[in-house]
Amino acid sequence: MYDALGDLSLDLLRAFEAAARQRSFTAAAVELGTTQPAISQQIKRLEDQLATRLFDRIYRGIEMTEAGAILFEQVQLGLLNIDAGLSAISTQNQHEVLQVATDFAFAAYWLMPRLHRFHAANPQVDVSLVTSERSLNMLRTDIDVAVLFGDGRFKQGESHWLFSEEVFPVCSPLLVADRPLPLSAQALLELPLLHLRGENSSKWFDWSGVFRGLGLSSAPAPGQLRFDNYTLLIQAAIGGQGVAIGWRHLVDNLLAQGLLCRPIADTVISRQGYYVVLPPRKRRGALIQQFVDWLMAEQASSAQSLSGLTLPSIAV
Repeated sequence: MYDALGDLSLDLLRAFEAAARQRSFTAAAVELGTTQPAISQQIKRLEDQLATRLFDRIYRGIEMTEAGAILFEQVQLGLLNIDAGLSAISTQNQHEVLQVATDFAFAAYWLMPRLHRFHAANPQVDVSLVTSERSLNMLRTDIDVAVLFGDGRFKQGESHWLFSEEVFPVCSPLLVADRPLPLSAQALLELPLLHLRGENSSKWFDWSGVFRGLGLSSAPAPGQLRFDNYTLLIQAAIGGQGVAIGWRHLVDNLLAQGLLCRPIADTVISRQGYYVVLPPRKRRGALIQQFVDWLMAEQASSAQSLSGLTLPSIAV
């Protein structure tokens, strides 16, 4: 492959391209930071290796021969392609990839609507989202930052409180269009309830917990629709299929857009919440801290802060 190249030096081809483009050995020497005799010697070596005259030396300078013109066209194209490839590699190397793990709901309803602001402020950083409903999977060795739901006491890493769990019923405005709002908590006994099921659903509020928090002694209706994915459950609520448990911070945008409404005014709060968890790693510490600071700033500027529930950071 590339038999014609033989052992030709790239330096010789660069000197030839500059001399041919500038039509001057002296100008080529200035461009390449060398001397005119050095350029002349390099061209002579190239001509000797090719056994072909590339320039005619005329009284006022140099002029390419037919062979020189053919070679110049191809060498210039080749050097331009090499330069483009090197630039692409250099640009690629300037980008850093941050691996961020969280659950589907937090990614879809809280992080994604805000992530464009992080990219605008940090165009050199690419964020790779890893979503799962299993907290153990999110603390693997390749993860830089995780945002996890719990009490802050995770098996490894350092956790920082982001916001507490605050929930309230939400539904499509169409579902309660014929009723004056807000309704009483008792009205939940008459409305279809959307349930979240699955191995991890017990760590969040379920309807039984919401009913207890609202002081309802009756058991919640089983409901005809059950989901193992919170994003699907919320889509069903938007579609008017029933009432869902809405987590503040996750459904705030949907409420603001009018896609969901709060049929009752009451709120239920637990001591659990979302935490930023930093696996015990040293690599790219500054970049990780930059992303954590951005998360905290977004939390502070988005929804109203909960009073009396500021939880400490916990290092486990």
